[in-house]
Amino acid sequence: MDQQVISFFDVLVERGVVIAVAVAIALVAQRLIIGLANKVLENSDVPNASIFINILKTLIWSFALLSVMKPVFNVDPSGLIAALGVVSVAISLGLQDTISNIVGGLGLMVSRAVRPGDRVTVGSTSGVVTDVTWRSTTLRTRGGDVDVIPNSVLNKTTLTHIADANAGVCKVPFAVAPDADLDAVATEVRAAVGEALGSDLNPQYQTGVNFAELTAYGTQGEVVLHVADGVGFPSAKNRVAHALHGRPWLARAV
Repeated sequence: MDQQVISFFDVLVERGVVIAVAVAIALVAQRLIIGLANKVLENSDVPNASIFINILKTLIWSFALLSVMKPVFNVDPSGLIAALGVVSVAISLGLQDTISNIVGGLGLMVSRAVRPGDRVTVGSTSGVVTDVTWRSTTLRTRGGDVDVIPNSVLNKTTLTHIADANAGVCKVPFAVAPDADLDAVATEVRAAVGEALGSDLNPQYQTGVNFAELTAYGTQGEVVLHVADGVGFPSAKNRVAHALHGRPWLARAV
């Protein structure tokens, strides 16, 4: 009986030592790995970086648990790992879009391809990036619309960063009668645009008037505006169209 008790305590102590060693190794690994990860993340400008830390901690302690299952609990961890693998596959299939968005967001954040404040064009949408999260990127267009783009879509779509000089460019087409003086028309158009938009024009750039194509009705022209930040393109185009409406040199359908 005494021998059985001693054997029991020997086994108990042995298993306790195994657990203690596994915990000690996990604590040391956590301190080293988490410390290094914190330094890297502090210099990466990645928002919500705590999710990385939590994932690393989970992995470290999961390995520690697996390492003591056989010697302490006499449980083969391979069966548990296989079961977890099946469950992971099932979950990943059910959350495929969500996982794709998260992975896409991670790539955007780490590569710094898009940051809040950037002026970008994604597909047919242009605007200022207001937020980048794990799942989506938010754009505010000139018209005030807010577009939420899934990161999985953003990673598969052409992304163009808009230069400051092109950020406020707004073009308004018009047609000039065949017998009109183009230089005089250009001068009048610039004056009309200046009166219509006033302080809504960006003073750093001059309003351009281009004549590019001859048509059956006359010469095709285009006003190139640089509007100030916060001014919507639809509003600017509408005001310019009203300012030019009824001018005697405008082309008319025959």
